[in-house]
Amino acid sequence: MKISDALLPEFDQEMASTRKCLARIPDDKLSFKPHPKSFDMHGLAVHIATMIGWGVTTIQSDSFDYAPAGGEPYVPPVVKTNAELLALFDKNAAAFRAALAAVDNDALMKPWSLLGGGVTMFTMPKVAVIRGMIFNHIIHHRGQLSVYLRLCDIPVPAIYGPSADEAN
Repeated sequence: MKISDALLPEFDQEMASTRKCLARIPDDKLSFKPHPKSFDMHGLAVHIATMIGWGVTTIQSDSFDYAPAGGEPYVPPVVKTNAELLALFDKNAAAFRAALAAVDNDALMKPWSLLGGGVTMFTMPKVAVIRGMIFNHIIHHRGQLSVYLRLCDIPVPAIYGPSADEAN
């Protein structure tokens, strides 16, 4: 069995739940920030929507340097509306799903490194990066986003079961 065949059902479930949360963000709440140390809603939502694109990078390369020495650091995109946010999410999710469906087990077991300014932050098999730094990371930030929704009195969608606002 391909490792990716085991990951794809989880991917589909998590991305559907994530999209439901992102879809609830009204354009007039993108600047909401629950605390000075927190992301604003725009930053958190864009982080989630772009993180999915990291899956393609992980599968297709051996490393990523978010602040390469002598080069331009990673800068997240800016979206102005929920429609732009969902388009970014959908594009990245489709590309990641296609790359994940096509990758073989040997490629998923190869090491991948995250670098910052040329310094290795960590190295793990690509499959561990996909589960830990992408799937779990998205789930973590989706949880934060669900709190932002609640604080803005926006109905929180059902994720792993009913929410106080939605049966399923």
